[in-house]
Amino acid sequence: MSTLTIENYKAKLDTELGVSDWTEISQERINIFAETTGDHQFIHVNPELAKQTPYGTTVAHGLLTLSLLPSFAYQVMPFIEGTTWGVNYGYNRVRFMAPVKSGKRVRGRFTLKAVDDSKPKQLMSTVEVTVEIEDETKPALVAEWLTLTFQ
Repeated sequence: MSTLTIENYKAKLDTELGVSDWTEISQERINIFAETTGDHQFIHVNPELAKQTPYGTTVAHGLLTLSLLPSFAYQVMPFIEGTTWGVNYGYNRVRFMAPVKSGKRVRGRFTLKAVDDSKPKQLMSTVEVTVEIEDETKPALVAEWLTLTFQ
């Protein structure tokens, strides 16, 4: 992770900030997520029934894929000089574009879309995140993520 001044960070508008490492979406990870959320729909947790669907196998919950964004961000998002902490402010939009089949690997691609430093000691960033699926052309999801960082 790099460190940037606020000015250098703002200069990266419409620039790719980085791409995370690949992360495998194993059936075990999907099952643990199902236990955590109580979402046991067969398409996620029953390989035999899932074989009968157009996907031919189990798929990750869309929210499981979305929940990986912080771990991807820790790998690639720069630290902004003079800031001390930050929070997830939310999303302007999230679109689930393609299912992530069990056993596939995904990674996050981050592009800075907006920076607002109009409030004292606050920096609001809008980052477009695309979660790519290895060896597939369509991404798993595209999200516009808002983070609020404090000085």
